[in-house]
Amino acid sequence: MLYFDNNATTPIAPEVLAVLQQVQAEVYGNPSSIHRAGQEARRCVETARAQVAQLLGCDPKEIVFTSGGTEADNLAIFGAGPGHVVTTAIEHPAVLAAAHAHGDCTVVPVSSDGLVDPDDIRRALRPDTRLVSVMHANNETGAIQTLTRHEGILLHSDGVQAAGRMPVNVRELGVDLYSITAHKFNGPKGVGALYVRDGVKLAPILHGGRHERERRAGTENVAGIAALGAAAALPLPNVKALRDRLEQGVLARIPHAIVNSAGAPRMNNTSNIRFEGIEGESLVIALDLAGIAVSTGAACSSGAVHPSHVLTAMGLTPAQAKCSMRFSVGRFNTEQQVDTLLDTLEKAVARLRKLSPVYTHA
Repeated sequence: MLYFDNNATTPIAPEVLAVLQQVQAEVYGNPSSIHRAGQEARRCVETARAQVAQLLGCDPKEIVFTSGGTEADNLAIFGAGPGHVVTTAIEHPAVLAAAHAHGDCTVVPVSSDGLVDPDDIRRALRPDTRLVSVMHANNETGAIQTLTRHEGILLHSDGVQAAGRMPVNVRELGVDLYSITAHKFNGPKGVGALYVRDGVKLAPILHGGRHERERRAGTENVAGIAALGAAAALPLPNVKALRDRLEQGVLARIPHAIVNSAGAPRMNNTSNIRFEGIEGESLVIALDLAGIAVSTGAACSSGAVHPSHVLTAMGLTPAQAKCSMRFSVGRFNTEQQVDTLLDTLEKAVARLRKLSPVYTHA
């Protein structure tokens, strides 16, 4: 299988898997226990905390370990406390659903390139606004947002697609809260973290013990956390040339193909391309049968009958959104794999367009 769906999840790196297996097999103590086995587990957790802090440019005490990006987003939104929330139309469902469940929220629009206008955020603010949540990089288009902090209002960013893939310094970004998850940068599923700026008061959403400085109750997932730390210590993947090779090849070889968010600053690994006259799901199946994994959008929306909320928020029609494909390269992809994808894609698109009742350029 040639894998080009790294925004959904990534293969675990061998050196990360080695850490996961070793800690799972050998470090069995509870990190809250004071005996030697417990303290060995505590050292694993704190080593990983330092590694994640290094990745994000913060102090280790500002890292709270979670079960993943969804929990980190929910902890940021609900933990911020009562008040008005401002977010954007292209957020991951973990943010949008949490913001709506939290209560009073305003969702601001985006441009045709999927970018948020900071002035729209400013205009949405109210005296009772408690939190602004704007994702760092979009999971479907790769568009990178400008983050603007407003005095007296907490700023959260869903950094799940950015952390471990591009340089991230939470101090320079000016965020108060920043969510990450290991499986997006070659770590395991089921473990993530939330950066909480020192001095920010955060109410827990899980109640129990005093773990994670009383911000996240529950015995720590020691092996997962250690693997998250190992993934955070990996060098950033250098994949822009592969993404560009893919895009340039598609535009040169396949007529009536359009790159969504082409005018926006984007993640180096992400390309969302619209192929006029086909159904995206049909193309996913055709490529899968040829041994290539791609997607039509967010993995959490797989099987949804509705078009991408991200693409329709950018002004695409439902039909245009449904003929869009997401290609996301990762550290284990090669030029040869990209060339194989291009050959297979060109043939598959041509075949599907011959069968399409709506493709008018034949």
